[in-house]
Amino acid sequence: MSKETVLISGGAGYIGSHTTVALVEAGFDVVVIDNFSNSEPSAIEGVEKILGRKIDFMEVDTCDKEALRKVFEKYQFNTVIHFAAYKAVGESMTEPLKYYQNNLVSYMNILELMKEFGRPNILFSSSATVYGNAEVLPVTEQTPRQPATSPYGNTKQIAEDILSDCCRAYEGMWGIALRYFNPIGAHPSALIGELPRGVPNNLVPFVTQTAAGIRECLSVFGSDYDTPDGTCLRDYIDVVDLAKAHVAAVRRMTSGKMERKYEIFNVGTGSPLSVLELITRFMDVNGVDVPYKMVGRRSGDVPAVWADTTLANNTLGWKAERSIDDTLRSAWAWEKHLRGIQ
Repeated sequence: MSKETVLISGGAGYIGSHTTVALVEAGFDVVVIDNFSNSEPSAIEGVEKILGRKIDFMEVDTCDKEALRKVFEKYQFNTVIHFAAYKAVGESMTEPLKYYQNNLVSYMNILELMKEFGRPNILFSSSATVYGNAEVLPVTEQTPRQPATSPYGNTKQIAEDILSDCCRAYEGMWGIALRYFNPIGAHPSALIGELPRGVPNNLVPFVTQTAAGIRECLSVFGSDYDTPDGTCLRDYIDVVDLAKAHVAAVRRMTSGKMERKYEIFNVGTGSPLSVLELITRFMDVNGVDVPYKMVGRRSGDVPAVWADTTLANNTLGWKAERSIDDTLRSAWAWEKHLRGIQ
């Protein structure tokens, strides 16, 4: 029996690289495509070091439909995981067209070629941002989506709707959307991790860079939210746990266990931490200092969001396992690896 092959778009990115490792370790074959617009070739090298083997890789921009067509012509696969998207909330507020163009055109190209070539399964990389400023917490998959608070969030909502419509319209198409909460940490090997270009948009790389002396001071956006310590509450999930959720979802699709043609799952821990709690915990577990200051709120941020993960736990047979302390240790180990810090 031949192995199931999965195409991973944006597979050199933070979540894509960890998911590539998890899929191969779970017995799948992978084909990775990326255009390195927001990632580095070193991520592919790191993946290959961890796995001890080469992976099939093509440098392709998913917005280029004809280049993408060559991938569909060259490789046989029934499942696509689509990660290729811009993801900075703040940047999307100032560059909305960049986000709509990249995030939606690349996605529709994938779907059109899947339909044309008869490739049935797509796993979409969605986000908790689709819930907006939810009225009731924690959020379940049935929680009504609120108006998006950023163009980035809107691209995720629109992409989910496109997938729902396609699965309804096209007999041969099946889709799962995984709504991620806040992925953090790095692979235990410290060979792959989050690799932001320029000033990080996410909290943990800013924390690790400040601890490493790359940044002078960490800015905490907003200290007057209606939360226990005034800072935002988030559901931080280890990226390795998140990668394993993709394996569980792919298995569900490829084994014919889906109950509906389009399914949605929250992927988080169900346990929120405040921004301040995370910073303090990072300093405690790693024995390093992280200078920080409180600044004004950031446009597009919601005060609090965390997951009810019951559906993913019961239906996918998946749950987050790594402790926050282990995750924060892995983030610091990755930063030290990058900087050559002993």
